[in-house]
Amino acid sequence: MTAARRTVRIEVVQDPDAKEQIATQVLRALPQWFGIESSTLDYISKSRSQLLLAACDGDAVVGFLTLVRTSDHAYEVHVMGVVPDHHREGIGSDLIRASVELLRGYRIRFLTVKTLSAVHPDEGYARTREFYRSVGFLELETLPELWGPDNPCLNMIMVL
Repeated sequence: MTAARRTVRIEVVQDPDAKEQIATQVLRALPQWFGIESSTLDYISKSRSQLLLAACDGDAVVGFLTLVRTSDHAYEVHVMGVVPDHHREGIGSDLIRASVELLRGYRIRFLTVKTLSAVHPDEGYARTREFYRSVGFLELETLPELWGPDNPCLNMIMVL
């Protein structure tokens, strides 16, 4: 059953220390998705210099995403997470929607995201792929060697 729809405030965070703190807090709450320590530390470190949108419920940060420019026409969702107590409340959709609105203002035409391919039978990532489809991403290509043979990558795209 889907939880009740929660209203959150989405804000662009500028301060690098605040970005790092947000990324650390949210990613540490999601060990089933971010269980490879070196990757988690890389996401946290890179968040300092990336465009970061935070989802706030009152004073509490309940989710975030970072965006990186990949070309003159495209950005990529580099990392995204919503704390488990707030899953299925529309917060991820709100973050994507706010990102799309922001990027359209920059005249960006495409938003991409990489996730684990369906070739890998992980149920959590099956839900992740379904989420991205539900907000408008389309499967673009599978990159079986990008993250190694045990973690086949699916590249998805959204036309803005």
